[in-house]
Amino acid sequence: MSHQIRRAAILFSGGPAPAANAVISCCAHAFNKAGIQVVGIMHGYKHLMEFAPGKPLREGPDYVLLDSYRLKRTRNQRGIMIGTARANPGKHINSPADLQNAEKTAPMKTVYEALRSIGADALISIGGDDTLKTANKFKLYQETLPPDQPRLPVVHIPKTIDNDYNGIDFTFGYFTAVDVLAGEIRNLIADAEAGDAYFVCETMGRSAGWLAYGAAIAGEASLVLSVEDIEGDLAAYEELPNPKTGKVERRKVMNFDGVVKKIVKLMRVREERDNKNFGVIVLAEGLAEFMPAKELEGIPRDDHGHISVADVDLGKKFAKMVAKEYKAQTSRTRKVTGVQLGYESRCAPPNAFDVMLGSQLGVGGYRAIVEKGLNGVMVSIVGQLELRYVPFEQLVDPTNLVTVVRFIEKKSDFWQLARFLETQVDW
Repeated sequence: MSHQIRRAAILFSGGPAPAANAVISCCAHAFNKAGIQVVGIMHGYKHLMEFAPGKPLREGPDYVLLDSYRLKRTRNQRGIMIGTARANPGKHINSPADLQNAEKTAPMKTVYEALRSIGADALISIGGDDTLKTANKFKLYQETLPPDQPRLPVVHIPKTIDNDYNGIDFTFGYFTAVDVLAGEIRNLIADAEAGDAYFVCETMGRSAGWLAYGAAIAGEASLVLSVEDIEGDLAAYEELPNPKTGKVERRKVMNFDGVVKKIVKLMRVREERDNKNFGVIVLAEGLAEFMPAKELEGIPRDDHGHISVADVDLGKKFAKMVAKEYKAQTSRTRKVTGVQLGYESRCAPPNAFDVMLGSQLGVGGYRAIVEKGLNGVMVSIVGQLELRYVPFEQLVDPTNLVTVVRFIEKKSDFWQLARFLETQVDW
């Protein structure tokens, strides 16, 4: 397979992450050193999905040649040199059977034809778990093609500041994002102390609590809560029909009253025991998915089915409820302000570790395809930046073609570190 590669395509999909350019630059540089041309697909799958016989891809707006001149001194640059988007050509493919449906696979066919039209014969996909799903579906789609049609080997490089990926311990950009958010939290602590106030910070982390926990630990927050913590008194349940099957299912949701009272109890302990009338509470944005259904009515969802957490504004919602409960319990007022944190971290200048991690992952994309002759694998790192290659089959459920989120394990040492460092309260 390796000797057949003449031109590789690299695309980036989903939200930005620090060190994205280290990944892209080192991956492209590795191919170039081997005499293989590299094209950077602009803005994820967006332009590929717009391809048509009468609308060919254009060099510049739709793709760029990633040669040595364009790549010079780019590893530490912020942003994404080839842009990104959330376009999803696998949106309608939800089971292996869907791969036999021409209508549902039409966007994949368009992507395949678009890549072939510019001479690409390998694809490096960089993105989050949704982009991994798309990469797997693209590989599976190609397996349905007639035997005489060329196949593009697909290798995926995991990206998310949320760090909730199976198959890898830490994703590039995570530590830079934690640095940035922790700095914001420390600023807010100083502000809160100056005014005897509290901030409720909603941080990014759509599905799991890695980013919220990391930022809270490094930022010295008073308390952190994420989806992993919604159990016991903080959980409730509701019976709702599944929109796809119509079958009534039991769904875990947040117990608003329990979460609010937990926060207020912490505030009172800090005041009465520690003489501290201020603090910062960190909530992972993924908690929005655990809101009761009536609270989510009218909230839009993206092509991957995720709610727009920015429209929920979890921090402000809880700040109001906490201030009200605090007054009800103490007959005193306390300023509680809700803040959303996250966007400012996604294109921050990458720290040294993320540049090294991203660089190695980028080289791993080249090595997987050219040196190892692999197809359908995710590049991973273990130990001292040692490369590993994880087959898609180990990361994606074969029945519904979705990935499994990696949550913080309750009672793990990382979870216990957050509990140890936050304000100690006898719950």
